[in-house]
Amino acid sequence: MTTRRAAPKIAALFPGQGSHSVGMGADLTAAHAAAETVYAQAEAALPGLRNLIEAGPLEDLTLTANQQPALVAASVAAYRAWVAQTGLTPDFGAGHSLGEYSALVAAGSLSLTDALRLTRERGERMQQAVPVGVGAMSAVMGDPAAVLEVCAGSSGIVQPANFNAPTQTVISGEKSAVDAASAELKARGLKVIPLKVSAPFHCALMQPAAAGLAPALSDTPFAPLAFPVYANVTAEAGAAPAALPELLTAQITGSVRWVETIRALADAGAEVFVEFGPGTVLTGLVKRILPDARTINVGTAAQLAAFEL
Repeated sequence: MTTRRAAPKIAALFPGQGSHSVGMGADLTAAHAAAETVYAQAEAALPGLRNLIEAGPLEDLTLTANQQPALVAASVAAYRAWVAQTGLTPDFGAGHSLGEYSALVAAGSLSLTDALRLTRERGERMQQAVPVGVGAMSAVMGDPAAVLEVCAGSSGIVQPANFNAPTQTVISGEKSAVDAASAELKARGLKVIPLKVSAPFHCALMQPAAAGLAPALSDTPFAPLAFPVYANVTAEAGAAPAALPELLTAQITGSVRWVETIRALADAGAEVFVEFGPGTVLTGLVKRILPDARTINVGTAAQLAAFEL
């Protein structure tokens, strides 16, 4: 008698801003009806979005208000094509910042149409919250404890926005405060890289965006999740549907606790981390957090065709 090995537990990951590209998902929509349906629904919800995804121009696609719903569409299209082809369901889910909306769609808690409309408004409000030039973000390579200490001692608004990897933390806030913190961190021997961003995300300066989006989130129906989704601001799963609007509101000004999230997924039993959508940012971060983890990307028709556990 042979013993059949249990299937490995899968964590579905969904990318945030910066993973976009013109034409993303086009090969999937051509080859898979499930992906085509997602793009058709995206166009119905936000007319003109599909053409922008498929034909650009890149400058317009990169605008926060366009990029956010576009990435939701591309990520959900990849996910649903994967489900249709493999018949698999992930055991857990998580998304980086914006990607948390894609994860909630995948888990059946948030409708695709609601996610697209919310992320369009989220992008608009985030872009409008801070005048151009007032805020800044920088990536810091080194001990996150030093980053926390320097930010805590700042006289202005600067805080950790993303804990992306054990030695990569992004700081965000007022340009003057970010510059001062960057100088202090460099003096301590850490490497600091200014980022080209349109606004200082995940910091207190985003409070107007959080307050503006909160009513729309509160008015949106959230259903029970088909599988646990780990929240950015808590790095925990198990939130009831009624708690999701508050978590998504807090996410706008709070830190993305990605290192803790990936480690929590591993502790819960995740063995394979699959990134759905364009780019390979999240699988790259997983490898930096868990060097021995198995990662797979599903963002193109070729990647989906090659998928195997």
